This record gives sequence, structure tokens and C-alpha cells, in this order.
Amino acid sequence: MESLRLLRPRRLRRPNPEVVADAKRRTFTAEYKLRILAEADAATAQPGAIGALQRREGLYSSHLVTWRRERQAGILKGLTPHKRGPKSKRSPQEEEMQKLRRENQRLTEELRKAEIVIDVQKKVGALLGWPLPKAERRIEAAVADVSWCASLSACDAP
Repeated sequence: MESLRLLRPRRLRRPNPEVVADAKRRTFTAEYKLRILAEADAATAQPGAIGALQRREGLYSSHLVTWRRERQAGILKGLTPHKRGPKSKRSPQEEEMQKLRRENQRLTEELRKAEIVIDVQKKVGALLGWPLPKAERRIEAAVADVSWCASLSACDAP
């Protein structure tokens, strides 16, 4: 029995031809809507002509009603298809501003940590008796002069 089952080919399942793979919302341009409305207005004289138009184009009567209402109100903008869903609340400028603020905060924190490390190195060097390099002494002297001038308000720019 088991050997017969192995020899028998398996049946392949065929997809159901009645099922649509992916449904997609239809969109109609303003030109198309106006053309269909003109045809529908011309077809009012003949009985059944509007139904034939709707079947041919695959439209519902609600399409015609809505489009006529929009045309009567003068809403040509309403005849054009628009993007559905909620509007985006994010602006590119605000996103860029947030990005720059985060980067500024990160760099400020990095600078603070580097200053702490430099201060610790100076203190360790002072405890061990290592002299500061000449360039660093000049920088510290210049910083001290600037802070002294700023505290006394004695150094005014010419």
C-alpha cells in the first residue's frame, strides 16, 4: 500500500479563477469624469442608454450622482482624484531641526566628557609632578587673561 502511494503522482491544486488576486481602488481623472457626464447627459433622450453606458464603463449610478453634484457645485478640483487617508503632520523642516538638536546635544555631551578627561589628566600630571607642555601653558594663560578681563570689565574693545 505504501509503495502504491509513492508511485502515484500528486495532484496539483489549481488556483480558483473566480477570486481576484488583489483588489485595487479605481481612480478617475477629471477629464474622464467630464467625458462620461457629457455622454450620460446626451444619453438621457434614449431609454436604457445610461444603463448601457454604466455597464460598458463599469460604473455605478452613485458615481454619476456624485460627479454631477461636484460639477454643479463648480468643484473641478473635486473631480480630480486625491490621496486618501490622514494628512501627514510631519514637516521636513521640523524633522531637520529635531535631527540637528539631537546632534548638538550629543556633541555637547561628548565635549563635556572630553573636558572631564582632560581635567583628570591635568590633576594626575600635577600629582605625579609632570610639567605641562609649553603650548598648553600658553593656552591656559590666555584663557586666564580673558576671564580676568571679563570679570573686571577692564578690557574694552577699541
